[in-house]
Amino acid sequence: PEVINGKTHKATVVDLSPWVEYEFRVVASNSVGIGEPSRPSALLKTKAAVPVVAPTNISGGGGSRSELVITWEPVPEELQNGEGFGYIIMFRPLGSTTWTKAVVASVEANKYVYRNESITPLSPFEVKVGVYNNKGEGTLSSISIVYSGEDEPQIAPAGASALSVSAAEVEVSWQPIAWNRHTGRVLGYEVR
Repeated sequence: PEVINGKTHKATVVDLSPWVEYEFRVVASNSVGIGEPSRPSALLKTKAAVPVVAPTNISGGGGSRSELVITWEPVPEELQNGEGFGYIIMFRPLGSTTWTKAVVASVEANKYVYRNESITPLSPFEVKVGVYNNKGEGTLSSISIVYSGEDEPQIAPAGASALSVSAAEVEVSWQPIAWNRHTGRVLGYEVR
């Protein structure tokens, strides 16, 4: 608080964080200077409140076929604002109007995996992650696009040919597989 009149014996401290322990000291001052601080007060915890900070770095992807993997940066303890803290995950296929909602009741959680056989490989989903505690639901993050897991490539490379280069070497060549939702990202080829 700002400097208080010498005849005042109490002050209201504002803009504290909810559900955080504080201790207080008082220092007397006059025109000569500032004196020694008082002993610290007993620790006092502010009351809990609904969390207001949403998780950041919402992303994901990867995982196995028929999975949607969602990840986020966990909210630090000092911003959880109360007991019973957890995460609310909301997602829907891109273009859909209906959200699916899941709850993760772990403070340390930073990942949620949704499994459903009806999810096609590399499908885009709109994703939001929010927070809650015993006081209620808090803020949701902005929407991020996350893709479901890939499947193994369903198409074999075409045009494989071999050319003898020497007595000990053969050069093998093929046409690369073009990217599409059924092939996913081709990370490499295996020559047999």
